[in-house]
Amino acid sequence: MQKWLLRIGAVVALGLVLAFALGKLLPHWRTSSSDIEVDISDQDAIESGKYIARTADCVACHTTLDGKDYAGGLPMLTPLGAIYSTNITPDPDTGIGNYTFDDFKNAVKHGVRKDNSALYPAMPYPSYQIMPDDDIAALYAYFMSAVEPVNQPNRDSDLPPVLSWRWPLAYWQTLFASGRSFEPETDDEPLARGQYLIEGPGHCGSCHTERGVGFQEVALSNSGSEAFLAGATIDGWRAKSLRGEHGGLGTWEADELSEFFRTGRTDTSAAFGAMADVVEHSTQYMTDADIDAMSHYLKSLSPAAGKETAPDSKEDVTTQKLLDGDYDSRGAILYAEYCQVCHRADGKGVARIFPALDGNSAVYSTDADSVLQITLNGGRMPDTSHDRMAFTMPEFINLSDHDVAEVVNYVRNSWTNEASEVDVNDVVKMRDFLNKKPKTATEFPPDLGVSAAAQGEPRE
Repeated sequence: MQKWLLRIGAVVALGLVLAFALGKLLPHWRTSSSDIEVDISDQDAIESGKYIARTADCVACHTTLDGKDYAGGLPMLTPLGAIYSTNITPDPDTGIGNYTFDDFKNAVKHGVRKDNSALYPAMPYPSYQIMPDDDIAALYAYFMSAVEPVNQPNRDSDLPPVLSWRWPLAYWQTLFASGRSFEPETDDEPLARGQYLIEGPGHCGSCHTERGVGFQEVALSNSGSEAFLAGATIDGWRAKSLRGEHGGLGTWEADELSEFFRTGRTDTSAAFGAMADVVEHSTQYMTDADIDAMSHYLKSLSPAAGKETAPDSKEDVTTQKLLDGDYDSRGAILYAEYCQVCHRADGKGVARIFPALDGNSAVYSTDADSVLQITLNGGRMPDTSHDRMAFTMPEFINLSDHDVAEVVNYVRNSWTNEASEVDVNDVVKMRDFLNKKPKTATEFPPDLGVSAAAQGEPRE
């Protein structure tokens, strides 16, 4: 018996050694070299790279609240612990200052570091793979010449031992991030440009596409899969479907989408959570042509499989009750006390100031995480050059768990809204999640009074 156990142990040990050796080799096979010689002093390349960095939203992930641009350290929460973004400034000791162009390209497009280790898939290299090498070269010139070097050491992840090892990630990359190139769905150049921006540098699928058992995006493009951009829950937010059903973009016009990308708001909606960061750091800086291309491409997507294209009709009996002071539930009382002054009795809010709650797919979504998070944690509209004021929603974290559940259920099922109900346990789970989650610039600043939020205090 002992001999058999020893033999089995020897086979397992040999298998682990071989798996480790192959895992170390796989990243090397993913890398590639280029004949491109990058002149990092070329001003045209630098300006082009700056714009590409905006389209790829590099600053949002590689910058902490009140930190230096691109110096890293932003926690990205996973069910197993936090992963911290890295320093991508041209500092030679703690950043990427000693990266050659090929080193840089292999990290961005293939998820392989200079030391030949695999990058965690929090870096959206499965999307960046389709970016042309010339664009990566411009990006390299920008980072090496126009970004301030910051000496800030990178933080190790909080993942437990074994799970923090990088060599097994090489197998993940082989399975889920094999090389691919951009394949336009149409000969229409603006639509193809929009597809490229959405699918590639914009990496919209990183948030808006469901993840599989290996935490991989279940679809990286619309080709052959309606799961692409069909909505997902990430970082405690419900990233809505960007497809054509009514819970997605079915009720949006292309012009509304373009306005949303430029300003983070429309007459009825406002960006919140991670999308507010995207508008603040990325889309507001994009050209009108690129913004319109993205909007028209998204509007070309069919509804997600099995999703309704029109909402069920429901008579609004809520508005008159609130106007009459007929508070028939604890949720109604809480809404009148805390919410009605901004979002109004009819749930329509105030155009471009307070978003509508009635008919808002983020409100009646099957997954209530977004409503719970913004109720407890508050939020701020993105700061853009298009609007004078970035309005803020205060946090209501001092409400009891029961009261939060009551008011959220009231909002999700009033006016024409219909949605499943949350319970106290859902609120408790969200509080626990928020206790571990770091604040971001577009969440409610802890030192800003509610009065300033309600009045829409002007930006400096």
